[in-house]
Amino acid sequence: MFFYLSKVFWFFIQPLNLAIFLLLAGLLAALFGRRRLAGTSSVLAFLILALSAWTSLGAMMLNPLEERFPRPPLPEKVDGIVVLGGGFEGAINLVRGGYELSTSGDRMVETAILARRFPQAKVVVSGGNGSLFLDGEGDADTAPRLLGPLGVSADRLVLEDKSRNTYENAVFSRKLVDPKPGETWLLVTSAFHMPRAKALFDKAGFPTIPWPVDYRTSGKEGVGPFRDNAADSLQNTTMAIREWTGLFAYWLSGRIDQPFPAPGG
Repeated sequence: MFFYLSKVFWFFIQPLNLAIFLLLAGLLAALFGRRRLAGTSSVLAFLILALSAWTSLGAMMLNPLEERFPRPPLPEKVDGIVVLGGGFEGAINLVRGGYELSTSGDRMVETAILARRFPQAKVVVSGGNGSLFLDGEGDADTAPRLLGPLGVSADRLVLEDKSRNTYENAVFSRKLVDPKPGETWLLVTSAFHMPRAKALFDKAGFPTIPWPVDYRTSGKEGVGPFRDNAADSLQNTTMAIREWTGLFAYWLSGRIDQPFPAPGG
């Protein structure tokens, strides 16, 4: 139930969709002669789009998430690497059979690099199809087509293809791998997603070393308009709102212990 509620809620509150719904509400209000309501809805829609696409709001919201778990020194020994799904274009790969990378493709690139650096380490790819409305191939199904030619043999891969969200990533990976005391596992995911991911893996009893990748901010964007192109700014704002909302929802539901997890917390 949590999965479906979270997907429906997010569909309505993400900035672009929310602006569209507000514009639709304004149009309906105008048709029924409710000029004040129509004007208010239109202004709110404009403000949401303008702040999301034309300002550094998204970067300012993302940066604290990205800075929360700095990348540590690489350990000498690594028993396994867990990479979370989201690095592939699932809908395209389902049809074309390739390994097209998404904007979070750094997750898979870094995993391949780490796997070559630690040739004895197992590589867990955790991710099924997490979309409520779109059909697509999960990352666990696509990954062998990319990682194999990059030198990661099939016998090293552990494919977890059932998870639909980060909570299930943690729980299902823990059951599949059954990590032993003293083992060292790296957790690879986008930097902005690491606070929630690390907290969920800790809660699931799967100790990991966070290895953030896929940074979206430099930390030097500052406050102001037109600090990036509109499409990237809108995407940053959307991802930031989604991640902060996810942290708060997971905390309220008891799936993580803190609303803003920290190292050692």
